[in-house]
Amino acid sequence: MDKETLDKESMTPEVPDELDSAPLAYENAEFLNSPDGRPLRIMAEYQEPMARFRRERIQDTVVFFGSARFRALDVASSELELLANTGSAEAAPHHEQPARPDEIESGEASQLKLKLAEAAVEMARYYEDARRLAGMVATWAQTLPGRRHRFVVTSGGGPGIMEAANRGAYEAGCKTIGLNIQLPFEQHPNPYITPELNFDFHYFFMRKYWFAYLAKALVVFPGGFGTLDEMFELLTLAQTKKLAKKITVVIYGSEYWKHVINLELLAEKGAIAPSDLELFEWADTPEEAFRILKDGLTENHLESDYERERRRLERERIPAEPAPNAQEMLGPDITKTR
Repeated sequence: MDKETLDKESMTPEVPDELDSAPLAYENAEFLNSPDGRPLRIMAEYQEPMARFRRERIQDTVVFFGSARFRALDVASSELELLANTGSAEAAPHHEQPARPDEIESGEASQLKLKLAEAAVEMARYYEDARRLAGMVATWAQTLPGRRHRFVVTSGGGPGIMEAANRGAYEAGCKTIGLNIQLPFEQHPNPYITPELNFDFHYFFMRKYWFAYLAKALVVFPGGFGTLDEMFELLTLAQTKKLAKKITVVIYGSEYWKHVINLELLAEKGAIAPSDLELFEWADTPEEAFRILKDGLTENHLESDYERERRRLERERIPAEPAPNAQEMLGPDITKTR
């Protein structure tokens, strides 16, 4: 073999090993979880809930906001415990916990722990009120005509007032929605959410979108930062007329809220218009809140010309069974895919 042939052979690269198949783009976890995949993640938190709401025939909702730290009255009376944070499964430190009966009896409880114990039982009343009100709304909504589910009780999906709202609707035998959020600490959806309507969001703004998009009414129970944030978010949308619908807002527990915020002072100082105080109503009993909700939902939605026309079309077009997916609906006009 001459030198020229040897030189050519020495320059020929080795054949590389056979490659594994590349992952499909929508199965590539590294890409989907990267900054470049963020638009797809955002779109998924819009489209996937939309598909489920359509399939479960959810037309609109009544949203309940409130603290994640309040327990049921029977629990609060015997097992007083505050969580470390909103939605957390971990308990708060011992010195921040309400006093136990044995600590009160022995005189060992600090003033802080005594106040927390008293407040825990007081606040548990709001849990029971939310549970009862949600049951009243769900029971009434069941009687409304149409093939879609109306005014479905919806919460943030966690414990406390959120659990109470889902529980009340569940006990009434109705569908109920939980829009949960992934947080840095451990947290779980409450067990009263309809499994097909149990959602978990990464992005707060997409979760807020779904709170606002379907809501025809809002009930704000006593709560903390998250409750205030969500309440003012929707009040601002209503104030600025960014909602293409009228929304009934009930602020529940006037004694609590009027100690926390002074909305009337905002109007007195000119920070908001006096007419902005008409964007919401106060309520202190489930019966009072239900009357406000029923009147508002009936006047603004059930008896509107838009609703009458929608019901007429619904009778003609909406199937009795859950809605099909896009492929089933379009049928042979598109190529079947898997």
